[in-house]
Amino acid sequence: MATTISSNLTRPEPQALKRAIDALAARFGNRLVTSQAVREQHAHTTTWLPTQPPDAVVMAQETADIQDVVRICAANRVPVIAFGTGTSLEGQVNAPAGGVCVDLRDMNKVLAVHAEDLDCVIQPGVTRKALNEHLRDQGLFFPIDPGADASLGGMTSTRASGTNAVRYGTMRENVLALKVVRGDGEIITTGTRAKKSSAGYDLTHLFIGAEGTLGIISELTIRLRGIPDTIAAAACSFETVRGACQATILAIQTGIPVARIELLNAEQVKACNNYSKLSLPETPLLLLEFHGSEVEVAEQSKNFRDIAAECGGGDFSWTTKPEDRTRLWQARHDAYWSVKALRPGDSIGVVATDVCVPISRLADCVTETEDDLKRLNLLSPIVGHVGDGNFHCSLVCDVDNKEEMARGEEFMHRLVERAQAMGGTCTGEHGIGQGKQKYLKAELGPEALDAMRALKHALDPQNIFNPGKIVPAI
Repeated sequence: MATTISSNLTRPEPQALKRAIDALAARFGNRLVTSQAVREQHAHTTTWLPTQPPDAVVMAQETADIQDVVRICAANRVPVIAFGTGTSLEGQVNAPAGGVCVDLRDMNKVLAVHAEDLDCVIQPGVTRKALNEHLRDQGLFFPIDPGADASLGGMTSTRASGTNAVRYGTMRENVLALKVVRGDGEIITTGTRAKKSSAGYDLTHLFIGAEGTLGIISELTIRLRGIPDTIAAAACSFETVRGACQATILAIQTGIPVARIELLNAEQVKACNNYSKLSLPETPLLLLEFHGSEVEVAEQSKNFRDIAAECGGGDFSWTTKPEDRTRLWQARHDAYWSVKALRPGDSIGVVATDVCVPISRLADCVTETEDDLKRLNLLSPIVGHVGDGNFHCSLVCDVDNKEEMARGEEFMHRLVERAQAMGGTCTGEHGIGQGKQKYLKAELGPEALDAMRALKHALDPQNIFNPGKIVPAI
């Protein structure tokens, strides 16, 4: 899928690029890769944006590697793009001005675990599944779960959240400190392991969500949690989306500490049933998870069941069996693939997009979005992190059908405008990248964009770090 992205970016001078690649080849040997296939793999995108590969890829293994890449590229004014696992959704890893991609997947060490302080220090290439496997024997886990097995560096750079955010927060709340390679190759340390500090500017949160435009994260200190004694998963069907949203609001207002609460509209339940071989009622559905002691989980489940009954909820079932919980949540995480299976074909593509609104407006936003899909005759099942007011549309379109593609782009534009009009945001967790730059001005105002540009210029005066992302060039 492709759409046009305007850009004032220019590629580096050919001789400067050659000098940089020659210097990188001398430094890294066969860890510098210039083959077309590898370069395209490092610009893979699941949006409608065109794939824009870098000119070369360096496989970094330690912080010194990142520093040397940045120094060589800065000397030649060549862009540098950080790459974790490539699961970002708005073109964050594209290279619109060419340059060098720094692949961080081999920087995958857990450097220290401080179980008594509930924190650990890791390299940016550690993935969330690998980290939780490492922590399991110590009774600890890292709760942020965006669905994909993303790297923690990438999750920090895109300010990821996911299904557990309603109880445990997002990456913003779970990163204590960072080490970041700045534009001259030196290291910035943004904080300590202390749980709070009022020392200076909050640099940690400046880099969280910066999508690699201000520097490259080389080390993270993150919060951990104890694995709950009991975990229960539950499913509850509703007659309407509004009823499901109202049950969510009441549950949060009454203080039920729900760990996960996910909305699937009827279309998404149908897709999950077909793909994951489930037999859920094909009406709006809430999937929930409760954490705590056995008594606490039983009480939480009972309290929510009572609330659901008041809001038109039907069958409510819950289980503590790991295999049943895994099956249910795997079906939720396979939502993208279940949607893709609804309409097979070489020219059929699925684009995931998200918005977020105050939870009091979630039912309005989802129902109006469903009405829009019917009016435009489009297929786009909906899933939502309803405890946060965040929901995702998986739009299915024939990329060879210009008229259908035009309807798809109209739908996505209207979706963002609707969310912003309701006091919400153009993206709850996918980030801006290239795809949603055009919505920032309406959401935050030109003054905020000017402030972002000033920060970018101060920390990256040569504009080498992931240029063309977040803030449009002037």
